[in-house]
Amino acid sequence: MNPKTVSLVLGSGGARGLAHIGVIHWLEENGYSIKSISGCSIGALIGGVYAAGKLDEFEEWVRGISKVDIVTLLDLSWQKSGLIKGDKIINTLTEIVGDVRIEDLEIKYTAVASDILHEKEVWINNGRLFDAIRASISLPLFFTPFHYRGVDLIDGGVLNPVPIAPVFSDDTEMTVAVNLGGAMEIHEKPNEVSSLSKKFNEFVKNIKSASSLGAYDIANQAFDAMQSSIARQKLAAYPADCVIEIARNACGTLEFNRAEEMIDLGHQKAEEFFLL
Repeated sequence: MNPKTVSLVLGSGGARGLAHIGVIHWLEENGYSIKSISGCSIGALIGGVYAAGKLDEFEEWVRGISKVDIVTLLDLSWQKSGLIKGDKIINTLTEIVGDVRIEDLEIKYTAVASDILHEKEVWINNGRLFDAIRASISLPLFFTPFHYRGVDLIDGGVLNPVPIAPVFSDDTEMTVAVNLGGAMEIHEKPNEVSSLSKKFNEFVKNIKSASSLGAYDIANQAFDAMQSSIARQKLAAYPADCVIEIARNACGTLEFNRAEEMIDLGHQKAEEFFLL
């Protein structure tokens, strides 16, 4: 008999994290019950929305997002610590999900952020859900750090892109981890991958006279490569029962307009892992 209760670990990786939705759908469709979630960055966002019981509403919204919609959600910051404040995004998500507290969720939930000053992970498992999410998604150079309980926090993926440790004490039958830093795959149309990053750079350039597209792409690729390397080390040291891999070049960090494609990919990869 297959295990049914699951601790779900959702990794970081920008828009690739929409694949988490497809994985969750596959697990539910096949009789698995998610009892605990640990996530960082986009994994903290998708996991939190699911734990709040609002995944369907979020999915409907994100499937309708266009490239222009994404740019309108980017509220420019004039601080040196990051380009985007993140208030518009968080406020929009709060309208969809509600202003809920982690301790009121029916599913155990932990968001992982990074205290870069003290070089340590911060596990957030109480308080306002979207405070935890905002801290965990604070991608360096892109979002400004989030000041939380006296500490400036940044993206959890900086130190732990696939945060398994928070579920070690769970009383579940299996741990399923989704790694968004999987081996790169060859695509037939590689030039399309950077289309949204071009639009974003045009946006930044027009308003803030930012640096060239090349600098953004290089920084983005470097961060992805770093996370992929750390994820491999973490998974080797603390293996999950099941690890579903999403190629790190499946889509660009900001390409949330490719939601349908990424959700389908997550469903497909879950099915391949469990059934093939």
